[in-house]
Amino acid sequence: MTAVPVSIGMPRAWSSKSAATAAEEAASGPLVDTYGRVHRDLRISLTDRCSLRCTYCMPEQGNEWLAKSSILTLDEIVRIATVAAAAGVTTFRLTGGEPLLRTDIVEVVRRLAVIEGPDGRPVELAMTTNGIRLPELLPGLVDAGLRRLNISLDTLRRDRFRDLTRRDRLDDVLAGIAAAAASGLRPLKLNAVAMRDVNLDELTELVQFALDHDAELRFIEQMPLDAGHTWDRSRMVTRDEILDALAARWTLMPVPGRGGAPAERWMIDGGPRTVGVIASVTAPFCGDCDRLRLTADGQLRNCLFSTTEYDLLPVLRSPDGGTDVEIDGMLRSCVRGKLPGHAINDPGFLQPARGMNAIGG
Repeated sequence: MTAVPVSIGMPRAWSSKSAATAAEEAASGPLVDTYGRVHRDLRISLTDRCSLRCTYCMPEQGNEWLAKSSILTLDEIVRIATVAAAAGVTTFRLTGGEPLLRTDIVEVVRRLAVIEGPDGRPVELAMTTNGIRLPELLPGLVDAGLRRLNISLDTLRRDRFRDLTRRDRLDDVLAGIAAAAASGLRPLKLNAVAMRDVNLDELTELVQFALDHDAELRFIEQMPLDAGHTWDRSRMVTRDEILDALAARWTLMPVPGRGGAPAERWMIDGGPRTVGVIASVTAPFCGDCDRLRLTADGQLRNCLFSTTEYDLLPVLRSPDGGTDVEIDGMLRSCVRGKLPGHAINDPGFLQPARGMNAIGG
């Protein structure tokens, strides 16, 4: 049998389709949606928990954590990832919450890093983290096969960091960035959410900090993904505002060949150093999106802003363990259900019920 898509917040429905029917529906070849987009990137959330409480992501208190029994096991993650790689996924990005809080994180990396696609090439394994545990864990992660890192850093000022994250951990984050810069993992990217009345006056400082650490700063427009649903578009710093602020200090030249990457990139003063902007609200890149998401509790999502999820747990935890054909069929159903865009700018847009920490970045 195979699961059908369900609306988030509603009871999860279950179909009576047989494995034979699922096998007939599961197509060979890449994961292509009805708009011709080929999906090659799977974001894998390992936990909804985090060591910070960023105001744009989650409340300081009163969080309703995912039940421990619903969190995917290492074997379940590897099984889903293996099926995804066979269907043409070439990049896994580990996210959270904070992925480094997962106690078996090094083993997660070790087992995912050896998965190969149909061409015999190993997948590329990346991670997005707040960096706090990198000094102790990075050597083991690199040895296990981690290849790329994105680290979140919204401000360089201790008082702002404490107010924004509700934790006094800036020194720990900076130590993590220093460890990443010394590790040789490249490209190294630092992510900053640009926010009015918070860090708008720091944009050039953040870019210079990234350049000093051989990293690329990527600014992100604040999106309606906070668990408290307090997002206010008037407080969002737009792509154009970010570029105007940077252009006051540097000459920016667009980098061609963006493809399905979420960030537009610009060379700084002729290059080779670059800066990026992810303008999901004012300049969405939905037409080239190649990403799927797997939540820590086994839900497939075809968009950050989706109000529909595809539940893999009944397949994985059925009495007979389900089949890889069923998992493949779920991946393809999820891809087929993808809309042309997230519709943030439409009057009828509905913010997803899950906050960013429970979706995975």
